[in-house]
Amino acid sequence: MINYYIQPNDNPELTEERKKCSFDTQKLAALYYGSYEKLKKRREFEEFVKNLPEFQNEKPTVFMDRLERFDVNSKKCVTFFEHFFNEVDTSNPDEASMFYDKFFSYEGSPLSLHFFVFLPNILNSMSGKQQEYWLNLVMEKKIIGTYAQTEMGHGTNLRKLETTATYDKESDSFIINSPTITSTKWWPGNLGKTCNVCIVIAQLYIEGKCYGPHSFMVQIRDFNNHMPLPGISVGDIGPKFAFSSIDNGFIRFNNVKIPREFMFMKYAQVEKGGKYCKPIHEKAAYGSMVFVRSVMILQQAQYLAMACTIATRYSCIRRQGELDDKTREVKVLDYQTQQYRIFPQLARAWAFVCSGKYIIDLYNKVNEDMSSGNVDLLPQLHCLTSGLKAVVSFQAGLGIEQCRMSCGGHGYSHASGLPSIYATQIGGCTYEGENMVMLQQCSRYLMKIAQSVKNKENTLKNDKLFGYYFENYNNSKYKSIQKIFETISHHKTMEVYNQLNKLKESGMSHETAWNSCAVDLCQAAKAHIRVFLSLVYTEFVNKIDDQNLKSVLGLLKELWEKYELMKISSSVLKYSLLTPNEIDKIKIEIYEILKKIRPQAVSIVDSFDFSDRDLVSVLGRRDGNVYENLLKWAQSSELNQFEVLPSHKKYLLPMTNGNIQSKL
Repeated sequence: MINYYIQPNDNPELTEERKKCSFDTQKLAALYYGSYEKLKKRREFEEFVKNLPEFQNEKPTVFMDRLERFDVNSKKCVTFFEHFFNEVDTSNPDEASMFYDKFFSYEGSPLSLHFFVFLPNILNSMSGKQQEYWLNLVMEKKIIGTYAQTEMGHGTNLRKLETTATYDKESDSFIINSPTITSTKWWPGNLGKTCNVCIVIAQLYIEGKCYGPHSFMVQIRDFNNHMPLPGISVGDIGPKFAFSSIDNGFIRFNNVKIPREFMFMKYAQVEKGGKYCKPIHEKAAYGSMVFVRSVMILQQAQYLAMACTIATRYSCIRRQGELDDKTREVKVLDYQTQQYRIFPQLARAWAFVCSGKYIIDLYNKVNEDMSSGNVDLLPQLHCLTSGLKAVVSFQAGLGIEQCRMSCGGHGYSHASGLPSIYATQIGGCTYEGENMVMLQQCSRYLMKIAQSVKNKENTLKNDKLFGYYFENYNNSKYKSIQKIFETISHHKTMEVYNQLNKLKESGMSHETAWNSCAVDLCQAAKAHIRVFLSLVYTEFVNKIDDQNLKSVLGLLKELWEKYELMKISSSVLKYSLLTPNEIDKIKIEIYEILKKIRPQAVSIVDSFDFSDRDLVSVLGRRDGNVYENLLKWAQSSELNQFEVLPSHKKYLLPMTNGNIQSKL
């Protein structure tokens, strides 16, 4: 078969690897992006953007300070809007997202929250009349928005948010207020200096009664001069671990009045006079949050895939040590330890891709059902997105760090791109719900299932994702890894359910009992997500028609399953699902799978179709010409503008000259 990424003047080390390809890289790339049409459109956008004047001779962003980054990205924003409506089918979210990605790196831009959080909230949580009004302002490029939920003192616990929206009957308006220091909205992206409107999550009060958190649209800056409006105190929160191109901000409201119609009213409404109309389901308004978590799965998969691409390519360029042939050093990817570091992460990346595609489809179905008043699948979706968000973001972070370390000293340099990818990705463990809390959100639904199992209520017995809980598990040995995962998940869920009830029966409050079982509840959630990942990974691979693709992705799936199994071998032994000898056999099988993946590794990562502009990595360059470009990259350092630094002339040179003279 052909690797379509082979080009003249490439490093022969990578060309050699690409010639080993046993499958069609175009087909795998199309599978990753969803279709040939999407892959083609993505490449068209790449060619279009890279030829724009604003993208010629770009200075690496790591050598820019924040003001310079904002200057460059703000200019790109103007260019983006100049071309967006001409080049993009705006009714196609995938196309819009691809075009955005080609303009801005994974580190974000002044439009990040506007596109990926602000607009989805308008589309998902506003009434039709409200959407018409606000989307017109968006189309006219009059507003740039963000989403302000997190406060200085509260994040994931929405019920305890302190910002208030009090209905004023006399003026038929809401008064937005920050009553305490800890009620200051803190962290929203693009809030500090960019946005002129924001969605504010605040506690709704009507005649002294609190109706819980609701969404409100608030203008925060003048549309003409961009100055903060009266009653608004807003700014940037300062340097962060990553996302230096995004102005995460703070905002305080001093009794800011907004029209009643600025409350998001697709689900809950407040009528003139103050009558409150509750939503059809108490969680219906959380649809936008679930959407962001759904999208995050594919985003996190992409971060891990980028790291795997860099590490795999560089591991075929780097030579170190000898094996049998003492005349030439070997490629470091030929070492079993290097393969064991990188290939399981590659297998995980594809597991996350499969689950991300599945969860987006499920979200779209639930969203469609909710539009007609059916919220039956919303609890399942909330359970899955919460658990997946936690597991995927955590494991992606571990995987990226393994890829960084596999690149040795060069992996520690920003030239590799890996520190930036890691710093950007790892924020996903916290934003949109702290991971420990998310796992417990998942386990809350699992406890309801456990209750049904205990009561022999078979309402979900035939459900593809949760039906396995209702099967009879008697600790018999299973040869199917899927069944082993299901058995462990079932036992962990039922054990913590029984322990939770035992504590409550002893007189403990539900909250205290829950806290006493929290670690085991999180383990139960992780076990269920493992079952889900295995199920959708297998389903995805089984649907592939091309036998060569099925073979290579089947190897990755098999590696993922057995690697995961080894990670939980203590539970496998605890429940007598396999013998120690059988576990040892699986370990040897993993090593054999690594050997089979080895000749295909570069072609697999090539099929993610990341351009050099996507990766922003000298080590992961498509052409493999690493070392000459590493030296070129170093010349961009601001320190290299001087042969002798001014600070050295001012301080160190007089000191060393003085020492020399005194010795003479």
